[in-house]
Amino acid sequence: MEHPFAEFIRILGRGKRGARDLTEDEAFRAFNMILAHEAKPEQIGALLMLLRIKEETGSELAGFIRAARANLVVPTHLPPIDLDWSSYAGKRRQLPWFLLSILLLAKNGVRVFVHGLRERDDSRLYTRAALHALGYDEATTIEQAIVAIEQHGFAFMSLDNLAPQLSELLALRDLMGLRSPVNSVVRALNPLRASHSLLGIFHPSYLGIHRDAAIALRESHVGVIKGEGGELERNPDVSCELTEVHGGEVSTATFPALFSQRHMKDTAMDAKLLAAVWRGDVDDEYGTAATIGTAAIALKILGRAANTVEADKLAQAWWRAHVA
Repeated sequence: MEHPFAEFIRILGRGKRGARDLTEDEAFRAFNMILAHEAKPEQIGALLMLLRIKEETGSELAGFIRAARANLVVPTHLPPIDLDWSSYAGKRRQLPWFLLSILLLAKNGVRVFVHGLRERDDSRLYTRAALHALGYDEATTIEQAIVAIEQHGFAFMSLDNLAPQLSELLALRDLMGLRSPVNSVVRALNPLRASHSLLGIFHPSYLGIHRDAAIALRESHVGVIKGEGGELERNPDVSCELTEVHGGEVSTATFPALFSQRHMKDTAMDAKLLAAVWRGDVDDEYGTAATIGTAAIALKILGRAANTVEADKLAQAWWRAHVA
């Protein structure tokens, strides 16, 4: 007898004339079977790579996200969280200045939940290691994360602890040599049901995919940017377009470049500089602009500012108050 999961591989793999996209419901059922251990490893690899070749649609991504959320183990009653912040790319050209943006937002009453990768065996600097340099530890359970948000205004959890199955699927990239739709799923997961979500992507085509998925999922408030290195961070050397989805309504806002000339790559990548700038001991032109600029994007999606100009001004005022 044919394996039940073969249906989904056949839909995608029939060739140029016979293949089609999965519907949202089919994507939900396929990913739910994967997470329920009802698909063979060979089938999982085939499905993910067929999707990688054609690129997942917004409807397919919405189905995967629905299944991932349905399989998450989270407390029934959660305290209100303002902003879900995904961090899965790692940084290699510039430090993760967005972490100072998170600290700035938290200092001013915005409650942020951050989730992402632990360190990988590559040349990138990941969030957990950078947070250690700032004096913060990872929360290893959701309960610890809730306590950290109460104490510090934010918390970070690695995907290993938050959703081990998704972490294992994401690790298939090392085996396949290619990303898969799981990379998109974890970015848009919003596991603790924050009222607003922000995510950064590297490849511009995925901006539209995440936009369409947010519409299909009827998300209340989602923002997507092409971030520096694929992280949720505004590069102050270039203009940045924020795509917003608020209850099915789509809009865009463009934040201008803050410098006329591009800055050089940070060859040192010393995370200790983050702490020095946060304390006000060092004035780093690029880092300060990236910190303020990224905080401004968060303020725009949160509705704390009506437009990009007001968002930039408010973020600048918060930074001046912090370093004063």
